[in-house]
Amino acid sequence: MNHAVLAAAAAYFMWGLFPLYFKQVAAAQPFEIVLHRAVWSMVFLLIVLAAMRRLAWLRDVLRRPKLLGLFALSAALVSGNWLLYVWAVNNDRVVDASLGYFINPLVYVLLGWLVLHERLRRAQWAAVALAALGVLWLTWQGAQVPWVALALAASFGLYGLIRKTAPLGTLEGLALETLLLASLTVPLLAAWTWRGDSALATGDPSLVAWLVFAGPLTAAPLLLFAYGARRITLTLLGLLQYIGPTLQLVLGVWLYREPFSGSRLAGFALIWAALALYSAEGWWVSRRAAPAPSH
Repeated sequence: MNHAVLAAAAAYFMWGLFPLYFKQVAAAQPFEIVLHRAVWSMVFLLIVLAAMRRLAWLRDVLRRPKLLGLFALSAALVSGNWLLYVWAVNNDRVVDASLGYFINPLVYVLLGWLVLHERLRRAQWAAVALAALGVLWLTWQGAQVPWVALALAASFGLYGLIRKTAPLGTLEGLALETLLLASLTVPLLAAWTWRGDSALATGDPSLVAWLVFAGPLTAAPLLLFAYGARRITLTLLGLLQYIGPTLQLVLGVWLYREPFSGSRLAGFALIWAALALYSAEGWWVSRRAAPAPSH
């Protein structure tokens, strides 16, 4: 149990520190960074799955066009999410990105109600209403919709919905997504390099090494998350997930000096209150549903 908690916490901690990595490779364009991330993630994941002797599923999947279509859609969503996140970090919008991942759990709640027809309890509706109020406040104060946060939350929420209903595990699913993307990412990266505009063409060894490192950096937290998620309760996992956006917010405000006025803090506070209510209600319901200890 302790090892599982540490593994899940480490995964969220690594995701929270991702802005440090993307700032490190900011010399490359966001689109190129995403191409490298997809290509080297595919290579790394296939090596891991081959070492674990878990490639037999691939033969079966290639004979199922509907499943391939579903994962093509999830691949498009996750790559779009990656691209927007990298753009946000390298355009001094880390705080906006963190807001998207604070909102994300409540997007899951709404998608569960809209798509899976799950019944929401009163406290869950109250949490969604509080978060909506926070978004409206930020829109009014900033004179624009916080589109970066909403787009990140929506794309990752839809991606999570597809992956929840798809019959493949975390590693296999991501490997299939990157394989499907390879028909685009590999030729695009090759063409970009041939034209002389990519980091590979410029020959900067340090930058190239950092870009190749995107493969294990993408897969490592997924491995830790998969290990932890199977062994701890969903309630605890839900609480741990706030580590990531909290670290991103800290980096955006204190390291990168992004603006964070009192009026903006008020909007974040409403969303934090919504998350606190949602988490507390989920913990209380799980405690009530837990069986009494036998004597």
